[in-house]
Amino acid sequence: MPAGPKGSQVGPDLFSANRTSQLERVAPLATRMRPRGLDDFVGQAHVVGPGTVLRRAIETDRLASVILWGPPGTGKTTLARIIANTTGAEFVALSAVTSGVADIRTATREAADRIGMTGRRTVLFVDEIHRFNRAQQDAILPHVEDGTVILIGATTENPSFEVNAPLLSRSRVVVLKALADEDIRRIVARALDDPDRGLGGQAITITAEALDLLANFANGDGRFALNTLELAASGAGYGAAPVITPEMVTDAAQRRAATYDKTGDDHYDAISALHKTIRGSDPDAALYWLARMLERGDDPLFIARRLVRFASEDVGLADPAALSLAMAARDAVHFIGLPEGALALAELCVYLALAPKSNAIYRAWAAAREDVVATRNDPVPIHLRNAPTALMREQGYGEGYRYAHDFPDALVGQVNVPENVAQHRYYQPTDRGHEVVLAERLERIHEAYRASLDGPGDHQANGAAAPTGQTAEGDRR
Repeated sequence: MPAGPKGSQVGPDLFSANRTSQLERVAPLATRMRPRGLDDFVGQAHVVGPGTVLRRAIETDRLASVILWGPPGTGKTTLARIIANTTGAEFVALSAVTSGVADIRTATREAADRIGMTGRRTVLFVDEIHRFNRAQQDAILPHVEDGTVILIGATTENPSFEVNAPLLSRSRVVVLKALADEDIRRIVARALDDPDRGLGGQAITITAEALDLLANFANGDGRFALNTLELAASGAGYGAAPVITPEMVTDAAQRRAATYDKTGDDHYDAISALHKTIRGSDPDAALYWLARMLERGDDPLFIARRLVRFASEDVGLADPAALSLAMAARDAVHFIGLPEGALALAELCVYLALAPKSNAIYRAWAAAREDVVATRNDPVPIHLRNAPTALMREQGYGEGYRYAHDFPDALVGQVNVPENVAQHRYYQPTDRGHEVVLAERLERIHEAYRASLDGPGDHQANGAAAPTGQTAEGDRR
């Protein structure tokens, strides 16, 4: 150990304290301005406001493990540190991006030793906990269960999908929301006023228009707002009254804060919104969600595939052209890419939104598939079977088949499915769009079917032998 002045020993605690002091001095504004208590915490009043269950648990030091789920910059890490400070527990932070099972074992072993020697509990904060694999999450589980650590996990992803069920069942999920614009303004104002940790010593001001623009750009992300403020302040000059203008904010921000992950919940929420607004025949909303997804970097072919599905699922035969247009839009996007291909998707969204809607094909397919899954799969009726060999003909294959073109209007009644599902009807057209025409056609088919079955000598389920016609036998199959 190196000697200090007058032979004193410089211990590791001195190095640690000096390192912490230096880091606090050079840390980004967003880190320096972290609130240190619940009263300073901005936003999330629904979970840590006065009288809430979580706040009472923190203040009475009776907190159990929690998973903090919310968008970036909403205070997950800050809230974890406040909890540790308020409860007097040791705070140990791990990042799931850089930590592994060995780090978890070290942290939990030290936590066990700490509670054994001093009785002091440990808050184990795991940032980006959704990045831990199953084995890593399982390594934490027994220590959460026996109380060795109080787990605080932070995630921007839905914990229902990303956190193991056993760990999730032992934790309370706390949902944090994107900060309101007013919350962002308060955070910025506090940073400009604080002379110790913020920019108060520089006498910098911000115009009302620039503050509104900064709140707009932040998209509810407090960290983004402070990082942008710090960069804009560096360009405000050092005169008697440096002022941050809207132009400085725009230059510092470049673009809106990204609250969107094209592989996460927001991605699926956005495509769900697009699908449902088109189903609701709202072309303006459809264009908004399309633009939002494309501006956030979604794969245009992913969107095109969903719109092709929509054309079959929600428009169907109410407008048979919808599927063709959807395939054409997909091909156009694949051929020319973005940004030009966005117009093809926009055209398709508007067309589908204004098209008559029918889910009759969707329901018909689901019902037919359910019959296949739920009922016995009896053999193909013998009159519908192909008979290319003499042996098959001797077995009666194809006997009694009625060739539709030998009947008026090419309509003939015969049983075309196994007897156990012969009375089931799957396709039920709606009274919208082209399905009005199809419904009339289907009724004529049903009438001809009934008449054919009721005709003289036609009461057999498989019907009488087809009339002899001029058509080649090979075309009758």
